[in-house]
Amino acid sequence: MSKSDGDNNNIDWNNVVKKEAIGLNGEDLGEVLEVGNSFIITQKGIINKKRYYLPKKSVTSFDGSVLRLNMTNNDLEGYKETEERGFNEYPSFESSDMSKELETKIPVMGESLDVSKRLTENKVKIIKTPVKEIKKVDIELTHEEITIERIPTNNDTTPSGSTENPVQSKTEIIIQLKREEPVVTKTPYVKEEVIVRKRPITETKTITEVLVNERVNYDDRLNEDLR
Repeated sequence: MSKSDGDNNNIDWNNVVKKEAIGLNGEDLGEVLEVGNSFIITQKGIINKKRYYLPKKSVTSFDGSVLRLNMTNNDLEGYKETEERGFNEYPSFESSDMSKELETKIPVMGESLDVSKRLTENKVKIIKTPVKEIKKVDIELTHEEITIERIPTNNDTTPSGSTENPVQSKTEIIIQLKREEPVVTKTPYVKEEVIVRKRPITETKTITEVLVNERVNYDDRLNEDLR
C-alpha cells in the first residue's frame, strides 16, 4: 500500500510496527516500535539503542515493508529521546521546530480489587476420658450353719456299742460348712457410639480495602516567575 505525500489516512498503522523507516535520501530512521495518535516511535542501534518520536504527518508512504518519511538525519536529531526530555517511563519528545505537533503519553495508574479464596485447616480434638462412678448391686448369698440339738437319754439303758469306760480325752469333729461369696467381674462393652460429621457452611464475608487511583491535574503557576 502506498500513499502520496501529505495524505496518510489510509495507511494500516497496525502493519507499520516492526517495519523499517526510511528518510528522504534513503537514511535509516530506525525500526518502528510503536504508533501513537500523532507520532510513531522508532529505534536505531544494536548496543547503544536510541529512540525517536517522529510525527505521523511526516510519513509520505508505506508499501507494506518500508515506511517512508519526509525528513533527513538532521531532522531526526530533533526528535531523539534524551534524559532531559521525559521522565522515568513517561515518553515525551520535542523539536526545535515549534510548528511540529508534539505528544506526551502519561499513564494514569489505578488499583483493582481481586478477592480470591485459599483453603486453610482448623483442627478439632475429640477426647475420651474415663469417669468413675459407684454402683451398688444387691445379690442373695447362701451359706450353711450348724445347729446343735440335745436329746436326753435314758440312763438305765446302755446304748449298743458303747464302752463302759468314760471318755478321758477331747474329741474334735470337723464339719464342713458351705457358703456363697460374691465374685465381681468387670467386662467392657460398647455403651454408645458418637458420630462426628463434617459439613460445609457457606457464609458471606465483606472485604474492605482501600484502592488508590491517580487523578491528573495541572498547575501553571510555575510560569508566574517568568512573567
